[in-house]
Amino acid sequence: MRRDRSLRTTFDSVAALYDEARPGYPERLVEDVLSLSGIPPGGSILEIGCGPAKATLSFARRGYSMLCLELGKNLAALAAEHCRPYPAVEIRNIAFEDWPLLRRAFDLVISAGAFHWISPEIGYAKAAAALKDTGSIALFWNYSPGADTPFRRAVKEVYRARAPQLVEHLPGSKSQDALVSERVEDINASGLFGKVVVKRYPWSEQYTAERYIKLLNTFSHIRGLEEGVRQNLLAGVRETVERFGGVVESRNISLLYLARVKERERN
Repeated sequence: MRRDRSLRTTFDSVAALYDEARPGYPERLVEDVLSLSGIPPGGSILEIGCGPAKATLSFARRGYSMLCLELGKNLAALAAEHCRPYPAVEIRNIAFEDWPLLRRAFDLVISAGAFHWISPEIGYAKAAAALKDTGSIALFWNYSPGADTPFRRAVKEVYRARAPQLVEHLPGSKSQDALVSERVEDINASGLFGKVVVKRYPWSEQYTAERYIKLLNTFSHIRGLEEGVRQNLLAGVRETVERFGGVVESRNISLLYLARVKERERN
């Protein structure tokens, strides 16, 4: 399932809420990115779609030089504020597609929850061109399998009644294996990277009704709804959370895809 890329600007209108509500990424994932990529101490990282620096800070704290690109003006401003203590990190308010390419300048390209907003034909070629000959790309997302529980079934009924066009976006609508296969196929289809290493990191978090509604309010498919429909849907979800005790557990998996750039001709 391909994304409607016209929705990728919706996050900037709720930048502060995105910063507050969206989860980050496991430290184990960050450590694996660094070890598997072989980035040298003090190496350089290009981050595509850094948002408010949810993943950026984990790399910045380890002393890497980073250039972080963010399409949204408000998100970029938040990222710059969060990264102020790290002078080796530069936040640039620009879309990756519009960024003037620095060829073979980076040891590692990363993108946390953002790379699917870029056309694969552009994204992989430009990312590979930005990497040094020993460089790697690391793409990672948070994924919710959507376990079949009474709460999930009740929420699905709310969606069916109030926003049926979004049922396909509910957690678990695409199996984890299908999602992984699709990502790997995209990377392989570019012909620019070697074997893709896939790693999975399960984690969970408890949400009150208020926190859960804030989280939902940051998703593009929710933001894209007409205001009345969106408020009606979220009211129904809130009522459902309250009916099931006022706290919901979200079980998630962070998925990492890492590959080295293929050997290429020197020019």
